[in-house]
Parts: sequence; C-alpha cells; structure tokens
Amino acid sequence: MSFNVPKTDKKRVVIVGGGFGGLKLANKLCKSDFQVVLVDRNNYHQFPPLIYQIASAGIEPSSISFPFRKIFQRRKNFYFRMAEVRSIFPEHKVIQTSIGKVQYDYLVLAAGTTTNFFGNAHVEDEAMPMKNVSEAMGLRNALLDNFERALTCAGEQERQELLNVVIVGGGATGVEIAGALSEMKNFVLPKDYPDLPNSLMHIYLIEAGPRLLAAMSKESSAHVEKYLRAMGVNVLLNKMVTDYKDHRVHLKDGSSIATRTFIWVSGVAAQPVGNLGEEFLGRGRRIKVDEFNRVPGLDGVFSIGDQCIMAEGDPAWQGGHPQLAQVAIQQGTLLAKNLKRLEAGKEMKPFRYRNLGTMATVGRNRAVAEFSKIKMAGFLAWLMWLVVHLRSILGVRNKIIVLFNWMWNYVSYSQSLRMIIYAKKAKEVREREQRLASTHWGADLMSEGADDPRKAGEA
Repeated sequence: MSFNVPKTDKKRVVIVGGGFGGLKLANKLCKSDFQVVLVDRNNYHQFPPLIYQIASAGIEPSSISFPFRKIFQRRKNFYFRMAEVRSIFPEHKVIQTSIGKVQYDYLVLAAGTTTNFFGNAHVEDEAMPMKNVSEAMGLRNALLDNFERALTCAGEQERQELLNVVIVGGGATGVEIAGALSEMKNFVLPKDYPDLPNSLMHIYLIEAGPRLLAAMSKESSAHVEKYLRAMGVNVLLNKMVTDYKDHRVHLKDGSSIATRTFIWVSGVAAQPVGNLGEEFLGRGRRIKVDEFNRVPGLDGVFSIGDQCIMAEGDPAWQGGHPQLAQVAIQQGTLLAKNLKRLEAGKEMKPFRYRNLGTMATVGRNRAVAEFSKIKMAGFLAWLMWLVVHLRSILGVRNKIIVLFNWMWNYVSYSQSLRMIIYAKKAKEVREREQRLASTHWGADLMSEGADDPRKAGEA
C-alpha cells in the first residue's frame, strides 16, 4: 500500500487526527502555500459532545458525523487518507501508518484521546466505553438488547442484571448519559415495554471523588446532583470501582451492584503514538509541547488539542489546559497562523487560551453553565447548551435534523430510532484488516531502507 500523494514544491503539512483541532487547522490552511495531508482512522469528523445521545437512541449517528471528503471536496492541495499512525521517524521526517509511510515538512499530532481504564485490564475488557460514534452505537444496541431479553428471561436475578445500568465517572459525559437514560426509563420504557415495569430499572452513577463535575464550581456540581437524584438516578460519591465479575460491579468498600450494562466514562488518556518515548509524554500520556505547540526535541513536530499538554507555556494554565473542544479549536487556529509565519520568516506567537465557559446538561430544562463570573442553572442554561451545540455541528442538514429531533423529543419523547442493528463487515474488508494488523511496519520500514526510510516507497 502507498499514500499516493504527489510530490510538489510546496511544503507538506501532515495532520494526524480530524477532531476539532485538526479540522480547524486544515480549514485555516486553506489557500495557503502548503500541501495538506489529513490522516484519520475514520473517514468522517464526529461531534463528541452529543455522542451520548446516540447511545440513548436520541439522535442518529449520521446527525453528528460529517465526511472529510465532503468538507474538503473543493480544496486544492489537500489530501485525505484513512489510516492509523504506527510510528514516527523524526530524524527522517517520516511517519509510518497502517497503509504505508509518508514524508512531512511539518507534522501535527491531533488525534485526541481514548478511554482511560487506569491500568485495570479486566475492567477494560468488560466495560462499555463511549468515546466515539462506533462505541455509542454498540452501547445503544446493548441497552436495547438487554430490554428485549429482560422481557423473556426466566429468573428475577437475570432480569435485574439486565435492567440495572451502572455508569462509572461523574464528569460531563457521565452526568449527561445518566440523565438521558433516566428520561428513557421514565418516558420511553412505559410506551415501548408496557409489560415491563420501569420501576425495575435502576441507574447508578458512581464517582470516586467527593462531587460530580469536578472541573466546574461546587454550585454547578450541587445543581447537577440535585437534578439527577430528582430524576431517579442513584448517585454514589466517594466510591471507587475495582473490578467487574459475574455480572457485578465491585467497589473498593466491599459492596457490589448487579448489572449487565457496565458503562465506563471515568477518564481519558491521549491516543498513543507507537514509538514515541516516555520522555516526550506528560500526565495522561499527553505529548509535552511548548507555548508554540512544538514538541521539544522533535524537529518540525507539533501537537494540539487533547493529545498534548502545555504544562508551562501558558501562565494562566500552569499544569495544562482542560481537554475541551475550545482549547483544540484555538490551538488549531493559532498554529495555522504560526506555520504561515514560519514560512514567511517571522516569529511565532505563543498560545494563550481564552476560556469561553463550560456547560453540561442532564435532561429537559436541566443544565448548568459557567461563563467567566456568570453561573447559571436550569432552563436558561439548558437553552444556552442547545444553542451552543447546535451551532457547532457541521452541515446545514445535520443542524436541521438534530434540531427537529430535539423539538420532537421535547414534545413527545417518541423517537423511532430504537432499532438493534449489528453491522457485518464484508469478507474483503475483514481480510484486509487482518493483513494490515499482522504487518510489522516498523521492521518493514527499516529493512526496506535502513539508511533512509524515505527511499522505501515514500509518498
């Protein structure tokens, strides 16, 4: 396989990851004097803040996803390749991917994060994460499948396991999926499953810390906890999950909860880059960068968004910026300007994060929002949440569909999206993935051209 990207006299910027930061950078390099190559494991951009609504069958997956080729279909000097990065060889300015290698002049790592299981391999194997569209669809199928099974199972113990939902992690994702599932319990189950009492369904939200939404103020945390308890969610604070065995979530205090729906949204870690040494990594496996988002010690390599940590560059954020969309967007915008300044022989400008606020919702008319010194909760915060997220979705069609879904749900809670669909990959695709997975790219790279990897089929 090969990238098949033509060589030109333009400097090549390779962007790994098409999330908020990578997408903003690629867009801002439009009409620049660069050749831009975007690499992502998916062929679409996804909108993470609304992924929980896919898991709860509130919106369709396509409503918050947008194909990269559609976004950039009229762009010149732009190339998209669906692949995963395996290794970096900065001394040769080459990266190795699942489809081959490509040379770069500037490399930008913006691949975001993955779920952090904090070294608990057994929990990682058993739990249901909810970090991307694919995982959210898997969770939706599991929830609906469990409801169907609960109607026909023979024993009460199994029925309770099927109907109990345990969510680990009291951050924004945790409280949002807890609220969405509570609304499903209270408004959807009585209609779809009239012969299954919704009182049998119990939702548990477990947080190891003393409060929910630790990144927000104590007032906002208190509001969210009050909302969730009023909606029937069992909020367990200062409780740590240690294992999951025999369909039971085990806690550090010796107690356990029976469930077959074990959702883990307890934290994130940066997407790993195969051969990147520990000296380049900081807290949460995030790549260390300076105030210009450069990776010290790697010539021409930058990192932006959730995958990086700027521990000392920004005086107002010593220890690193929050892993929020706005940080990635602002870093992508500035880096595009700085790359142009570099080529023009000008000095780069340091990154300074402008905090535009944070917000979280737990259901209809219930949300919290914080903007500088302004804090709000309830209907007004919920309305602000709707407006901000609707504006951020890519594509006019997607905005209209999501708005219509929200309006319809607000009136009736009668979405028709609760279908159990398991996609089956074609044999050709399965065989191709097996071939790629069995290929040792690092060894192949060096054996093909030990002195200069760029000679071995470089694009």
